[in-house]
Amino acid sequence: MSVLLVEDDATIAIVITAALKAEGFSVTCCDSIAERDRLLAAGTYRALVTDVMLTDGDGIETIGAVRAAAPDMPIIILSAQNTLDTAVRASDTGAFEYFPKPFDIDELARTVRQAVGSTATRGAGEEDASVAGLPLVGRSVAMQAVYRMITRVLRNDLTVLVLGESGTGKELVAEAIHQLGHRKSGPFVAVNTAAIPAELIESELFGHEKGAFTGAVARHAGKFEQASGGTLFLDEIGDMPMQAQTRLLRALQSGSVRRVGGREEVNVDVRIVAATNRDLEPMIAAGQFREDLYYRLNVVPISLPPLRERTDDIPALARHFLSLAATEGLPRHQLAEDGAQMLARLPWRGNVRELRNFIYRLALLAREDMIDSAAIAPLVASSTHVPDDRETTGIEAAVSHWLAAEQPAQGHIYDAALAAFERPLFIAVLQETGGNQLRAAQALGINRNTLRKRLHDLAIDPTDVVRRG
Repeated sequence: MSVLLVEDDATIAIVITAALKAEGFSVTCCDSIAERDRLLAAGTYRALVTDVMLTDGDGIETIGAVRAAAPDMPIIILSAQNTLDTAVRASDTGAFEYFPKPFDIDELARTVRQAVGSTATRGAGEEDASVAGLPLVGRSVAMQAVYRMITRVLRNDLTVLVLGESGTGKELVAEAIHQLGHRKSGPFVAVNTAAIPAELIESELFGHEKGAFTGAVARHAGKFEQASGGTLFLDEIGDMPMQAQTRLLRALQSGSVRRVGGREEVNVDVRIVAATNRDLEPMIAAGQFREDLYYRLNVVPISLPPLRERTDDIPALARHFLSLAATEGLPRHQLAEDGAQMLARLPWRGNVRELRNFIYRLALLAREDMIDSAAIAPLVASSTHVPDDRETTGIEAAVSHWLAAEQPAQGHIYDAALAAFERPLFIAVLQETGGNQLRAAQALGINRNTLRKRLHDLAIDPTDVVRRG
């Protein structure tokens, strides 16, 4: 079983070759498109593993020549350009699989074996998806999983459930699925089910007939009908009332809706993408969410990582938002590297939404064209954050802001943090004990001599503390 490997990085080529040979494959390697085409013309291969950026061109753009030479050969694409653009382009070629670098070599070897054993590969010649203005930014490992899931649902109408904390960009995922999929010519209709009063949600979703209730002076088409031929995005689905959940389930099962006050069934052709920042399974156990609706929606789950799990993306996101701010009339700025690193150390409990708002505020207030850490620090210090009941407060926020503002030297962060924490702690306890060091030591749970030594090291005078207190 021969596999053709096209890779211009010699180290990666050696590793992949060894892994495939361990699986029983014979491997032929080359590093260019021209050599690839020559080998395909001279022989037959069971699978092609190719990088995107090669010595003489783009491996994806030239897949057409591969299809012409070997129409049934499965293709596996590798890329260090870990963007949604690349993932979509790879998907549009009909590739068997796409692997962003770095990847698990064992998973690649297993995928090649699956590809060789597969008799049905996706057809070539699909119309290229428009990738201009893609809404998602980030090349972190966490986002690669999101991109790969998005590409898997572009050529079908499977229902998608997007999961993630508030502010992670769930609606952007829904927009990407719509814009890049085969329904892009249809409407994209977004509904925040949590923002609609319970008594009106059925009318909003399914429409109503004239006279159905007080104020219904004319027939109204609901969101399902408005989205027909396109995509209906149901945000905050976990907050939908139980009665509306029942109607929604029926609409999903039947493919039709009945307007409030109406008798006729109206057929609708919509792709459903739902989203929630809540854990639905405990809600099912508590009787707050229908289990059958959950399984109807959760056909393809896509979990969006919080920003704290993709900090590598923060500099790119910040620069992206600075560019957006400039297009919206705010002053144009550049982000210095030390400023980018400061932003990456902040907690961003509001996720991408909080970062975006902060960058817009920064673009408005910054005086210099180049924004560095000195320009960011005052805004960090003045920013107030109102946490919700899922967040921890106090110490975690203080530590994050201290790290961002002080930027202690590498290798000395621990000692600097202890000193910064001990000083206000000792002062507060001494004030409570009226400067009595014995009682302060007992309250702190440390030896009195230890307290005296630390007070000396930190230049804290108990008498002065009491006087100032």
